[in-house]
Amino acid sequence: MKLDDIINKSCVIGLSYFDGDDQLLKQSMLAGNVTATDEENGITVALITKDTTDSPPVFILPASLAPWFKAPEGTYRDENSNVLIENPVYLVTWDIHRTQENKEEGDHEWWNWVPRTTPPTVG
Repeated sequence: MKLDDIINKSCVIGLSYFDGDDQLLKQSMLAGNVTATDEENGITVALITKDTTDSPPVFILPASLAPWFKAPEGTYRDENSNVLIENPVYLVTWDIHRTQENKEEGDHEWWNWVPRTTPPTVG
């Protein structure tokens, strides 16, 4: 699979955030359609939201295809926003680790994105 192969494809994105001690901080799920890919700038996903009046927000993932897997058929629901997506083409999962614990107010936070390369389980 190449980056261009996922353009215009739907996906569900699972994100797990960890602190510097590898303790889970939060998990989130997003759903959308890939609108652009670039080796340097990453994979742009137009997110599906309940608000249909504005342009959809975008989320940019790293350019790695290692965590992209064919999704089992079904309906996926983001419990936070209650967005539903029917039969997405791909499931994508990333672990995101905070790389610094102590930062001054206003300083930039650094995170390390680690692809989950084992196919996710659904159910």
